[in-house]
Order: sequence, then structure tokens, then C-alpha cells
Amino acid sequence: MPVPKAMIVAAQVEAAEAGAILLEAGGNAVDAAIGCALVQGVVDPLMTGIAGFGSAGIYFPASGFHQYLDFHAPAPAQAHASMWQDRIEGEARDGYGFILKDRVNELGYQAICVPASLRGYFEAHSRLGILPWKTVVAPAIEWAQRGWSVRPHVELFWSDPGTMGRASVSARLSFSSTGRALYCREDGTPKRVGDLVRNPDYAATLEMIADRGADVFYEGELARRIVRDMEEQGGLISLNDLASYRPRWNSPLRATYRDYEVTTNGPPGGGLMLVQMLNMLENFDLEALGHNSAAYLRVVGEAMKRATIDKDRLIGDPAFVDVPIGHLSSKEYAKSMASEITAGVVAHVPRLNSGFESKDTTHVSVVDRDGNCVTMTHSLGMPSGVITDGLGFLYNGCMGVFDPRPGRTGSIEPGKSRFTSVCPSIIFRDGRPRLVIGAPGATQIAMGVLQATLNVLDFGMTMTEAVSAPRFSATGNVIDVSNRITYRTTRQLEAEGYEVIRSPYTFGFAAVHGIRIEGERLDGGADPGHDGIAIAV
Repeated sequence: MPVPKAMIVAAQVEAAEAGAILLEAGGNAVDAAIGCALVQGVVDPLMTGIAGFGSAGIYFPASGFHQYLDFHAPAPAQAHASMWQDRIEGEARDGYGFILKDRVNELGYQAICVPASLRGYFEAHSRLGILPWKTVVAPAIEWAQRGWSVRPHVELFWSDPGTMGRASVSARLSFSSTGRALYCREDGTPKRVGDLVRNPDYAATLEMIADRGADVFYEGELARRIVRDMEEQGGLISLNDLASYRPRWNSPLRATYRDYEVTTNGPPGGGLMLVQMLNMLENFDLEALGHNSAAYLRVVGEAMKRATIDKDRLIGDPAFVDVPIGHLSSKEYAKSMASEITAGVVAHVPRLNSGFESKDTTHVSVVDRDGNCVTMTHSLGMPSGVITDGLGFLYNGCMGVFDPRPGRTGSIEPGKSRFTSVCPSIIFRDGRPRLVIGAPGATQIAMGVLQATLNVLDFGMTMTEAVSAPRFSATGNVIDVSNRITYRTTRQLEAEGYEVIRSPYTFGFAAVHGIRIEGERLDGGADPGHDGIAIAV
């Protein structure tokens, strides 16, 4: 069997195949990732889309290019710090957003931040892609025109009733008349496995974008239609918000873990959390603790809690917040926290009240025939439910994770991007990429990426083993576990005084997708909790 020269891994088979076809057509990793991303917005429409946000790590060894493209969605110019301070009902137990009266921050027109994804996709392709833009957009147009069938994970997500007072997913699906027509059955319930979804409006929108590029969305006809809708419905997005938006190229956040070099994104992305946790865990012999033993869950969970505390206090948009990156990423600081963990000190994560995990995100990892690597996590945050009549795509709900209390790291400010746990990462050994990895999963993203990374680097797992192993999380004072963590393990933790909450789901706490590189061999793993696949080319 020939050794594959390229590989793509994504959470949807239609999207992964589209990227693989672009690789076969002579495209590079950027072409494949962007083509895949555009299809993801069609066939997983509540997870991502052109009106979302994201972050991408891109490494082209021949040219020495290694940058992270930050396309987070900023708050509109009309937003301000005190706009919702009298509506607060609580905070999610895992720290992913606030519950407000009438859910104005997560459902409807005021929940929308400035759409960023399309400008990010177009910027990455313009700088590094080699296939024509029309060729890259074509698969998404085709899937929107001919339709796609609802897959098991899509149905699972669409049936989510909402927790902690959050709006249900069905409320998001049915918020607009277009959403009801596209994604619901005649009785108003969400479509189920095997039901067809065709979206000719989105196909027409994508055809305009294929012909005219991103400018038609940010400055042209589509921009005018978007803003007209916003003005009529009390939304905050203006023409200037759209026209002035630009993604940012940033140098990688770099760290070491044992004899590996870790590169990831900086704030407001979640890479700094990943670095902090790896720095702490470097002080422990994790293999000796035993994979997913009670001791392992305690040590890793305490590292998660300490990184979460620092995130809540200190990490935000560096254009608005002075983030102490040097201190938080230092080995000395990590060692002091590791000493606390060794001594049995239990960290306390402050929350207004208590649990919710949003999963409205997706990921793609690509390695092409020239060794170019792309890892991209992109999302709608929590979809707002809004679809402008005739355009076919959902808008993000990124206002939902801003802190509605003024004077905080995550408070609302015009032009500010909220923190997100997305941490697409490329990990090197001896100067060569070893792991291309990332995940969807809201506040659980860094926790899932951390565990899969440890599974490869410390426990020698294949990529499929690494993304399939049972996971857990501690983004609050509780240790949450998936249902394949043994009861004996959780009883031991409870005996030590920990509160443990067991998820009924087999898989959970992000959905990691990655490629492990072993010499000339590419080993891909798609998280089995989603509907994805790794395709070798």
C-alpha cells in the first residue's frame, strides 16, 4: 500500500472529501482547508459559516512561513460595556458565557458580532492558496444546491434542549422563517437523520462570493442587504463595521513540552491556556500516574482549573487588555502551580452560579504533499438563529460570551473580540512537525486538545487512539467525565473530596481532529464523537 503524501481530517465527511479533491487537483493545504471550511458551513450550518470567526495555524516549510491567522469576531461599534448589566441571571458553570434575561446576548440580532470568517478564509487563500478562488468555493456551492442529508451528530446537536436556561438549539433553528423552512420538518421539529437539506439561497450567496471575492460581503451588495436587515430588526452591525474588518496575522505563541516545541495561537484564542497546562504537567511523570487513573485525573484536572482561573482574570483581546503572556507562559510560574498540585492544594474556580457546554464549532487539519500544514478551528460561537431573508447563512452569536459586567477582562467594548478557547496547534520535534491538531467544543477545546496531545506525546498513542480515548474536564470546581471513565476511578476522586459529574455520553469534552506525522507517514484521526473522517491522498 503506497504511503499517502497528503491528508485531511475534518468533522464532516462531505467537507473532508471536498478538501481531498482539491488536494488531488493540485491544491495545497490552504486551498484544501478553505474549501473544506466553506463546505462545513453548508453541511454543518449551526457549527460554522461565513458569518462566524476562527483561528488558523499555517506552516509552509519551504518558504519558512509560520503564522497564525486570527479572525475573531469583534463587537460592533454600537456595543458598549453597560448595555446588558441589568439583565444578568447567571454564568455558565464551565465559564462559557452568561445567562441574560430574554437571552438577548445569545439569540436574535443583538447577539451578532461582526462576521469575520469569510474575510479570514479569503485572506488565507489570497496570500497562500494556489488554486483559483472560484475552484475553492465551488464544492460548497454544489453541496448547497444539490443538498445533503442530516447525519447522526447533526441530529444529536439539533435535538439539544438547552441547559442552564440557555435557548434550545431548536429555538435557534426556528428563529427565522428561513431557518424553519431549511432545518425543520412540517411539524416544526428539527430534521432528523436522513432528511435532506437544500439551500439554494446560500448557493446563490456563495456564487456571488466566488465571482467577486470577500469584498461583496463586506463592502458590496451583500453588505448592503445585511445592514438593511440589521437596521430593520434592531441589530448592531453597520456598514462601517463590515467594511473596516480585517483579520490579523500573528507570530505563533511558542513553548516547549519535554523535547517538543509547541506552537499555537495567542490571545484572544486559547493557545495560552494550552501552554500553561503543558508547562504545569511537564513537572509530572504522567505515564507513571497511569492514563485516566484517579491520580491522573486529579493532576490534569487541577492544571485545567488553574489555567481556567487565569483565563477568567487575565486573558482577553490584547488590543484592549494587557495580557501578561510572559508570566502566564513561564516555566517558573508553572512550576509553582505544579508544586501546589503535588501538595494537594485544590484550586477554586469562581463562578456566579452553575453548566453548559456549547459545541457550535468545527475544525480541519491538513498536511499536503509538500509538507505544508494547516490547522483551523472556526465557529459561530453560539448561533444567533438569524438568517437574512434570501442569503441562506446563519450569523454568529458571539456577543453571548462577553462579560456583561463593566470593568472586567471580558467586558463588552466596541471592536473588542471575546476570549475563545480555540487553539489550533502545530507541535514540532527536531525542527519537523509532529502533530497538527485542533478541536471544536467551546470552553472545552483546550481541554480536549490537551488530552489528545498528551495521549500522543506521553502515551505513544496513534492519532485515532488519541482522539478516541475517554476524556474529562475541569473548567469549574467540578470534574466532569465522559461515560467511559470508570466508576472505580470516579469513586476514588469522590473519596478525595472532589465533586464528579458523569456525562451520559460516550464521547465528549471537545471533538479533537488531528494528524500525527511519523517520518514520511501521516496518521490521521477524526474524533468518533462526530461524523468526520481522515482522508489520505
